[in-house]
Amino acid sequence: MNYEQEKINPYEDGVEKAQQVEQMFNNIAPTYDKLNHRLSWNIDKGWRKKAIRSLKPFEPKILLDIATGTGDFAILAAQMLHPDKLIGADISEGMMVIGREKVKTAGLQQVISFEKEDCTNLSYPEATFDAVIAAFGIRNFANLDKGLAEMCRVLKPGGHLSIVELTSPVSFPMKQLFHIYSHTVLPIYGRLISKDTSAYSYLTKTIEAFPQGELMVRILKDAGFKQAEFKRLTFGICTMYFATK
Repeated sequence: MNYEQEKINPYEDGVEKAQQVEQMFNNIAPTYDKLNHRLSWNIDKGWRKKAIRSLKPFEPKILLDIATGTGDFAILAAQMLHPDKLIGADISEGMMVIGREKVKTAGLQQVISFEKEDCTNLSYPEATFDAVIAAFGIRNFANLDKGLAEMCRVLKPGGHLSIVELTSPVSFPMKQLFHIYSHTVLPIYGRLISKDTSAYSYLTKTIEAFPQGELMVRILKDAGFKQAEFKRLTFGICTMYFATK
């Protein structure tokens, strides 16, 4: 399938999407954490915790955090799940530089490492990880189908995928309120703080174009997962997906 978010690019410079996304996140890396937490009123921290709690019963020991960014999700997963090993993979070296410093501060260098990866073409062997996690990153994939198929490929049979992703609310009045917020406050404030004139307008567009709910569940199953389900969080501003290989 060909989804609309594949056609949405951060910049209009003719470079392929993956390179543009890498450039964008390198540009906004210094202000990314502050903006993320402020623009979500820190609710994003609770969303991440719910996604990690979904994995607790399975006690995964080797984890992969896809589109790890500055490592918030990886650090939280290490603290809550106590794995033997957790790899944070991302296309943006600028984001991971910040993540490595945060891991040192948390004293988790022996558990968490960061590796630059194209998340739609991972270098890891088949059936490597007990669990794969992703927070607010997969909607930036140049090819969603390939990215999800790669997550499935590197999971061990019976392994689990836990995703949290921003989505557009579907019910009144949150649908209308979120539309106003995402088209005014988010891009304007993002532009002022990050100094990137395109990044937060691009991120708004990806939220609107990204498949969600029942459609996303079907896409996960098409990618190779035998079971998949979703749960809307905070009136549908965020959605959690849980899938099993």
